[in-house]
Amino acid sequence: MRKDLGNKMQFMPLPVLMLATYDQDGKANVMNAAWGGVYDYNQVYVSLSKHKTTDNLELKKAFTLSFATKKTEKISDYFGVVSGNKEDKIAKSGVHVTPSKHVDAPIIEEYPLTLECTVESFEDGNLIGNVVNVSIDEDYLDENGKIDVDKMEIIAFDMVNNTYRVLGENVGKAFKDGFDL
Repeated sequence: MRKDLGNKMQFMPLPVLMLATYDQDGKANVMNAAWGGVYDYNQVYVSLSKHKTTDNLELKKAFTLSFATKKTEKISDYFGVVSGNKEDKIAKSGVHVTPSKHVDAPIIEEYPLTLECTVESFEDGNLIGNVVNVSIDEDYLDENGKIDVDKMEIIAFDMVNNTYRVLGENVGKAFKDGFDL
């Protein structure tokens, strides 16, 4: 038997995304953006309300989007609960920032996987970005040069319990297992 829970959103898993930008002075800022995902091939979507980051997006037309991990959970949550208008989050967190070689935006070295993006459009809080490059810390590649998702321990936001969860075990092959029926 099923039970109706009403219209409160229960969408999962949600990636915990770190959206980083530069301001007018070239100072890096980052925020935790929980409402995002794939928009189209080589494009990402993020829903944003007004932040220092949104001002930077309009100015620079570029950003990086990194995936939070078990190892970065505490700083990732900090990046979501503190405003860049009130505090220098980069300095306080102690993260290491390097400029992207592909877009006018910072890469935060503590996050192993980063999408380097230009702004395709940004209207009514809906950000669509073009992925120009994907960079990864080589420690998170397997012996064949592919991303080792298990090693990264990417976290997802559990909106039901307001917790972060590590993505779990591989349970099947996409676009293959269904043919066994």
